[in-house]
Amino acid sequence: MYPLMSNTHTPGAEISANILRWYDASARSLPWRVSPQDRAEGVKPNPYHVWLSEIMLQQTTIPHATRYFLDFVKRWPTIEDLASAPRDDIMNAWAGLGYYSRARNLYACAQEIAAQGGFPETSAGLIKLPGIGPYTSGAIAAIAFNEQVAAVDGNVERVTTRLLAMDAPLPDIKKDIKAIVENWVPEDRPPVDAAAAARRAKLRHRAPYRRLCRAPRSPCPPCPAPRAGSSLPAC
Repeated sequence: MYPLMSNTHTPGAEISANILRWYDASARSLPWRVSPQDRAEGVKPNPYHVWLSEIMLQQTTIPHATRYFLDFVKRWPTIEDLASAPRDDIMNAWAGLGYYSRARNLYACAQEIAAQGGFPETSAGLIKLPGIGPYTSGAIAAIAFNEQVAAVDGNVERVTTRLLAMDAPLPDIKKDIKAIVENWVPEDRPPVDAAAAARRAKLRHRAPYRRLCRAPRSPCPPCPAPRAGSSLPAC
């Protein structure tokens, strides 16, 4: 049993609360993101924007992907527009983002979604689509549709192992990490609470640590997780 799974250490609820407070105060403004403040006022994410950003951000930095995202949504404002566009136009617009199998899957996925009349609203439905794996299906379901699901990628795995001083080989503890992160997802905020759903989505969406937890010189003071001085070891 790892520290945050134990009654003798900081519970997952405290980790969640710290991260949520950090996100509420520090969330970046991104063209595909609905801010915590807007979510609190009832603004809902656009599933097309969430999906498109998640696919573009695979193996790509936010600054590099942003201009492609803006170009795509200007040229093809809806998933139906993207699905009906010539395939060569999609591939040409993707040029420079790399990993071109993503563009081929993007086009195939858009056609399936359009044919179905819209996005599946669960991770179980999303994962059946081309180019969508376990992490991406969880992220889209959480952010766009408020599903209470943990999305775990390499960033989350890295931070979790550092936070909990887990020194076993990563392939041996992937299931443990997934169980720990699932334990951190808050259960006391109903999906109909839009602001809470957005915060839960960001917990699942790896957001504060992508900017803060960068070995070997991480800016530890603003880190939202309990660290040295608590019952947890320092990263």
